[in-house]
Order: sequence, then structure tokens, then C-alpha cells
Amino acid sequence: MLIKLQDLFTDLMGIISTIDYRDVIDIILLTYVIYLVLKLIRETRAGQLVKGLLFLMAVYYISVRVPLKAISYLLEKALQVGVLAMIILFQPELRRALEKAGRSKFGIRIFGLGQNSSEMKLIWANAIDAICDSCVELSASCTGALIVVERQVRLGEQIETGTIIKAIPSKEIFGNIFYPKTPLHDGAVIMRDGTILAAACFLPKPQKDALINKKLGSRHRAAIGMSEISDAVVIVVSEETGQISVALNGNLTRDYTREKLKATLEKALFNDKKEIEIGKKKLFSSLFERSRKK
Repeated sequence: MLIKLQDLFTDLMGIISTIDYRDVIDIILLTYVIYLVLKLIRETRAGQLVKGLLFLMAVYYISVRVPLKAISYLLEKALQVGVLAMIILFQPELRRALEKAGRSKFGIRIFGLGQNSSEMKLIWANAIDAICDSCVELSASCTGALIVVERQVRLGEQIETGTIIKAIPSKEIFGNIFYPKTPLHDGAVIMRDGTILAAACFLPKPQKDALINKKLGSRHRAAIGMSEISDAVVIVVSEETGQISVALNGNLTRDYTREKLKATLEKALFNDKKEIEIGKKKLFSSLFERSRKK
């Protein structure tokens, strides 16, 4: 027994002595990838599919050991196409993972090509005020509303389902759009570059629909679905309770006040809240200099 332990220790030390820095990096990267995969499938239907796949593998192992020829034969044929089956079954999750990887910012906020400027920041600051004022007013009258604030991921597919408006945001515009008897009230408003680009847009259903609270209505579900497949900030006003909610990265948070909503939008759209004030000062100073030269 002692000799076996010594041999095991010698083999282990031999393996460790052959490890260099590239192997360490390889292990760290592999560990991180496994962590991301587990994080991706957690609390989604993919988690249940993984459990089912592991169960089939366990049954196959037992059927081979017993042996149960018919069951082991059928499971062997099924597992031979397992990779293709996993790609088909996990298609929504794989798509979501690739979309998240594609919009990775590494700490850099981008408002669009050539638009990361003081003027654009001021436009968004005014748009945020209009959104907050509108949501508070719509909340007081229990008027349902759904506002999508586009960030890096372009929402062309959803915009095509609605009506193009291209309007400067204001509480009057939002009030007219979401008034129940108007043609545009049923659907979502999508904002791009600080303007109302389209209204009456249809949003996708959530991927984890079965896990969502049954009390949530179609607007809240559409908001969650939109935030799952994009980095958009989606604001919902409930027509039943007047409650203001925000969907971001597949999660819905509720009971927003004007101040809390404004802080959330500023955090999502700007690197730092101070940038808003800096942008305003720079814009006003540039306008002042232009007027002096004239």
C-alpha cells in the first residue's frame, strides 16, 4: 500500500513538473468558459435540458453494464447525434450568448458612429427627462406604456414592425402615442439617438416565459423578452396599477420613482453621471463662443 502511494506521488510530481505557464492559462480560460456556460443555462429551460441529457447518459451507462441490449442500442444511436441535437435544442441560449459576446463593451460606452459627443449627451439628457416626466404622468392616470431605449444592439427587426415617427421626445408626444384610443398605443416606442424613432412596435416573447410571474401582463413579458436579446433598457408603465418597471438584461425590477428611473437611465447611457453636466457645460460654452464671434 505504501509503495502504491509513493508511486502515485511520484507520478503526480512528474505531471506537475511538466506544467508551464501556457498550461495554467489554458486551465484558467477553460474554467472561465465552463463558468460562463453554467451561468448561461442557470434558471433557463437549458438547465432542464442538461439534466435530461445527464439522465440519459446515466441510463445508457447502466444499460451497458447490466446489459440491456435494446435500451443501450437505442440510447447509443441517440447519443451519436448528441452534438447536433444540443445545437438545435440550445439554439436560443447559444444565440443569446453570441449576442452578449458581440456587444461586449469592455467598459466603453458608444452612442453610435460619430455620436459620442457633448451634443449627443445633452440630447440624451433631455430625452431622459422627457421619459421620466412622461412615465410619472402616465403612471398617475394608469395609462399603459412600453418604451425601449436602444443602446449598442440595433433593433432594426423590431422597428420594422412599427410606424416610423422620428420625433423629439416630450411628455405630450408620449401622452398622444399611449392614449388608449390612438392607433399607435398598442405596442412599444423605440428610441434611438435620443429621439422617438418608431411606435407601435412588436417585441419578442421572453425565452424563460415559464419562469415569469403569472401575474405579469403582456407588456411586462414583452419588456423582459426584449431585454433578453439586446442591451436595451425597457420601461413599462402598468395600466392596471400605474406601477413603473424597468427590464434590463432579462431582469425586471419594479416600483420606480422619477428619481430612481432617471438614475437608472443615466447609469445605463453614460459612463459617469458627471459626464452629463460636463457635456452641458461644454455645449453651452461652445455656443457662447460662436455667438461672440458672430
